[in-house]
Amino acid sequence: MRLTIDTETDTYEQALAAVQAAYGLQPATPPDWPEAPDPRPGPQDLADAGLADGWSEQSLFQLITALMPGAREVLRRITDLGGTASYDDVQQHFAHHPTHPIPLSRIGGTLTSVKAVQRRAGPDGAGPDGAGPLLQRDERARRYRIDDALVPGLMRAFAVVDVRPDLLRGEPA
Repeated sequence: MRLTIDTETDTYEQALAAVQAAYGLQPATPPDWPEAPDPRPGPQDLADAGLADGWSEQSLFQLITALMPGAREVLRRITDLGGTASYDDVQQHFAHHPTHPIPLSRIGGTLTSVKAVQRRAGPDGAGPDGAGPLLQRDERARRYRIDDALVPGLMRAFAVVDVRPDLLRGEPA
């Protein structure tokens, strides 16, 4: 269990009520107390200003939440590596991944879903004449690449995803 008390804004009584509620006690709260806001960040906390090619932090978040878990983890890995990774690095990382193993022969198919989701959940105009592709492939150099301007936005979007897993698409039924 995690309990957060903001000493700058919460009163002693509010902090006490939060502790009592955490332990299942019925606090006697005055009816005039304001309702505490949800302390977890959400997509509304992400910027909707453009980063590059029509992308914003909010549109990146929408794309991440719409991806299947395997594709989401591959995109996170490439983001964590600074936006560039070789095909071999990605394949080896996921070949024996403890929670999302992906066979060597299936990485390309897993990442194809990023394009499909971008067309559906990406920024307006996503596609051939609209927003640029989020994940680019250089077949000759055998590398995946994400535009440098998008990597910080992806990192912030993944940070929200980490505290709001309830907003993610799950495994297919």
